[in-house]
Amino acid sequence: MTGNLIIVSAPSGAGKSTLLKAAMQLVDRLVFSVSHTTRGPRSGEQHGRDYYFVTVPEFEKMIADGQFLEWARVHGNYYGTASTPIREQLAQGNDVILDIDVQGAEIIRNSGTVDFTDVFIAPPDMEELERRLRRRGTEDEQNITKRLANAVEEMAQKGTYEHLIVNDQVERGAAQLAEIIVAQRARRRRGDAAQPAAPSGA
Repeated sequence: MTGNLIIVSAPSGAGKSTLLKAAMQLVDRLVFSVSHTTRGPRSGEQHGRDYYFVTVPEFEKMIADGQFLEWARVHGNYYGTASTPIREQLAQGNDVILDIDVQGAEIIRNSGTVDFTDVFIAPPDMEELERRLRRRGTEDEQNITKRLANAVEEMAQKGTYEHLIVNDQVERGAAQLAEIIVAQRARRRRGDAAQPAAPSGA
């Protein structure tokens, strides 16, 4: 049985990365898709674990070579998901978590090239989102203002997602995401069982 692709989006500062790490401790056969980006690494981030950090020319060559399932320019930087590693993991029966923004999710949604379940992670409110952005101390005032403005637009897209999780408490949010993944696996198994058996050779 092939694995499931789970798309997860959230405004910057909603606590998505922390929630995803917690959820991955609760579910087996769950793989995190590492995206490519042209932004620089933040403190503690590692190449190949958190992102593949590449130059703009390298990223644009990957675009030209058709290597991305989706890509977008966000907050002035490129972000993209290479398609081959995801398809390989799905073929091995692993579920894949794809952490992308609303632009990337819309691209995949409109492409019709892959089956997926999508989840939007929202902060309790915009005031809490701003507190979280300021607390992590990785952005200057200009970037905080830009991310908050983008968050308003991103929050307006939450209704296009199949599932919504309000991340007011990490353990609860992680448990909700784990439940969504397990339910999707059960739905896939029921769908496979309903398929007629292939005819045997003469």
